[in-house]
Amino acid sequence: MTDVIQGDGARIGAAFADNRLLATFPADLRAALRDQAKLVDLEPGAMVFRRGIDIEHSLFPLGPTMISLIVDMADGRSVEVASIGSEGAVGGIVSCGHAPAFARAEAMIGGAALRVPMRIIEQAKARSGHLRNMFCRYADFLLAQVMQTVACNSFHPIEARAARWLLTACDRAGNRLELTQGGLAALLGVQRTTVNAVAKELQDEGLISTRRGVINVLDRPALERRACECYARVEGFFGDIVGESGLGRSE
Repeated sequence: MTDVIQGDGARIGAAFADNRLLATFPADLRAALRDQAKLVDLEPGAMVFRRGIDIEHSLFPLGPTMISLIVDMADGRSVEVASIGSEGAVGGIVSCGHAPAFARAEAMIGGAALRVPMRIIEQAKARSGHLRNMFCRYADFLLAQVMQTVACNSFHPIEARAARWLLTACDRAGNRLELTQGGLAALLGVQRTTVNAVAKELQDEGLISTRRGVINVLDRPALERRACECYARVEGFFGDIVGESGLGRSE
């Protein structure tokens, strides 16, 4: 369930510093969005949107909040194709207007998000060249993440893929992740027994510890050595194309 957090304009204004896209907004854009935005609380497992529905709001995850884009297959299997944390947004950001959702979006790690109506986003984009440019750049980053995920799922062993996912989650939520091994298996598109074996291997090496519903990362440098090249490649591309300014390293 998604609950609206009751709060004043000051709390919403402070939220702009808690998301890397929102932090690039100039003061006039923040003022234009502040009165229309709402703080919401996403519980773990909350459905942000389903495939085929028209997108009416954009959500900007704040702090540790992490949302997964998941493709569901006809045979009941599913796999994560991208994840979004406080570096980005979900829901119509990379399209124009109320385009239907192609994938399911679900909160993997719960927390706060700023929800803005799509009509307000489109109005702001029409007025601001900065916003149009930044969202185009973010669309390129999101596409790059999806493409790298396809390559990763095709060529890299499950141990490296799991390490990559844990590192990405740690970047957003810290070293303590409230996630079951079954949930991680579903995101990676493998059997739970496979993830159980990988988790035991990483735990025996002292990289992580696990207990019911929680994974703790104990040795991040070692986990980075176990991850595939995809982690560093995607993270580096975000800095190249979006970065702290919203305009990438070249600006």
